[in-house]
Amino acid sequence: MLLLREPEERKIKALLNSQAGKAFAYEEVGASQVSAPAGYKVDHNRVLLGHGRETFSKAISAVNDWKMFDLGWVRLNPEHPPVKAGEVVAVLVRHLGFWSVNISRIVYTIEEHGDVERYGFAYGTLLGHAEQGEERFTVEHQGATDEVWYDLYAFSKP
Repeated sequence: MLLLREPEERKIKALLNSQAGKAFAYEEVGASQVSAPAGYKVDHNRVLLGHGRETFSKAISAVNDWKMFDLGWVRLNPEHPPVKAGEVVAVLVRHLGFWSVNISRIVYTIEEHGDVERYGFAYGTLLGHAEQGEERFTVEHQGATDEVWYDLYAFSKP
């Protein structure tokens, strides 16, 4: 949804409520757990955050606080949604002279233990979103090296 000015809180809440039970905008829901389906653009980035359990704990907190959206030109509604499957979130983007509102829903969460510990979630676009696809945000702790990684994996198309 494109708007000439930042939408009011009540309008955003109404959008979120109207989308709560709606279908995803793409058929391959959950595919980011394995690989991108054919026909989608893939965006995959990994960044070494540091080492150790404390770094991993801080990274988990950052994912839970949706810090990956602290960009200055993006705003979430609700501001800090809980990381749980089924949670609906609006991503508001300020462009040059207009705003866009894109609604997504958390598809699944990740909490894996063992030699490699992983934590995160993926959300998928709902109807009316500017794109179709899924985006996964994870942090992982590699036991063998003590490395902590942030991993962003997404597939999308207009």
